[in-house]
Amino acid sequence: MGAHHHEVVSVEEQFEFTAESKRNLLIGMGIGAALVLIGAYMLSQGGGHGHEAHGAAGHAAEHAHDHAEHAYHWSQRIISNLWVNSVYFAGISVIGLFFLAYNNLAQAGWSAVFRRIPEAMPAFLPVPAIIILVLAVGFGDKLFHWMHEGIMDPNSPHYDAIIAGKKGFLNKPFYFIRLVLYFGLWYGLWKVLRNLSLQEDEIGGTENYEKAIKFGTAFLLVFGVTSSTSAWDFVMAIDTHWFSTMFGWYTLASWHVAGLATMTLTIVMLKERGYLKAVNESHLHDLGKFCFAFSIFWTYVWFAQFLLIYYANLPEEAIYYRERFSGYGGIFKAPFFINLFLNFVTPFLVLMTRDSKRTPLILKIACWSILVGHYFDFYTNIMPGTVGEHAGFGPVEFGFILLFACAFIWSVSTQLTKGNLIPRNHPMLEESLHHDVA
Repeated sequence: MGAHHHEVVSVEEQFEFTAESKRNLLIGMGIGAALVLIGAYMLSQGGGHGHEAHGAAGHAAEHAHDHAEHAYHWSQRIISNLWVNSVYFAGISVIGLFFLAYNNLAQAGWSAVFRRIPEAMPAFLPVPAIIILVLAVGFGDKLFHWMHEGIMDPNSPHYDAIIAGKKGFLNKPFYFIRLVLYFGLWYGLWKVLRNLSLQEDEIGGTENYEKAIKFGTAFLLVFGVTSSTSAWDFVMAIDTHWFSTMFGWYTLASWHVAGLATMTLTIVMLKERGYLKAVNESHLHDLGKFCFAFSIFWTYVWFAQFLLIYYANLPEEAIYYRERFSGYGGIFKAPFFINLFLNFVTPFLVLMTRDSKRTPLILKIACWSILVGHYFDFYTNIMPGTVGEHAGFGPVEFGFILLFACAFIWSVSTQLTKGNLIPRNHPMLEESLHHDVA
């Protein structure tokens, strides 16, 4: 048995968010902000040039009729990038809570030793929450076709009967209420679970653990609904004519595996810095299995959605893939295939063997592949509907990724300093310390 390896391990560990780390993150944010500003300047100089050339012929039918009213402006690229990153990082953040909740409900012991890492992730939620709310309220018509003036008014020249038919769900008051509810419920339930966990450190006993199972289960019920409806609101509502009944699952699969990769990467990097000594090869093996399994699950949902649309070949469904495959001069074709390669081929081949899941370097390669891949997943789901042929990959995109990533790392690091790095009084800690997978 592997028990004898762990008897000397101390569970008293404090994470130190060093001045050097803070400086590096601030430098990263500074570079990110500079890239965004440079990119914005470049866009403003060459901003609208593509529109006159492509406007009449190059757009999908859905967007054609209100072109005159809504000429492309370079700021849409900025707004769309903010939206992509906010949706991506909001998902990664909330998955920390999702992981805790289903581990609590299953009374899983193995994850107790590193649960402070997923526990720290949702602290970032207010950042994407504020950005998403501000963008939806202030710039909604730049992102969403259904927010355009007169689109649901039968007397308007811009009237669209299909969109008007979705008025019960897609109307501004109800939409804004839903956005507030998502983030309010996710963040509120996380605060409760986080406080219970920190109290457990101080007083021990199983009372807080029992409460955490109840609140975690409440979150799972909430998330069972909101993971789908938020996917519709954040992403599917951009392509208002199109819909897919699998889209909620698809987005949850994408968020989930990106969240698992974030956790695994964080744990591996903390171990490299001398923290989490109690995390052994078996824990890494199981985290690797999670990343491997849910990469395949995402691919399964992706392929199922694609296949159904492919063989039914209904124009109103197929347009979604046509736009990404050959629309807008083919600019989304590369991200489309990069997405599949990084999210399925790489993790599948890299994590297949037992030893690979126990090797920190290989785990890091797989996790980075998943994280970059799922950024492209959201990029190809959001950008065609918001900026069309004006999308691209330049300083603005790299700048925003850097800004968000540094802010996320800062948030998680700050959270990790607020309690012992290992939950010292967790009822399952002993089991977790002796976790041994043959």
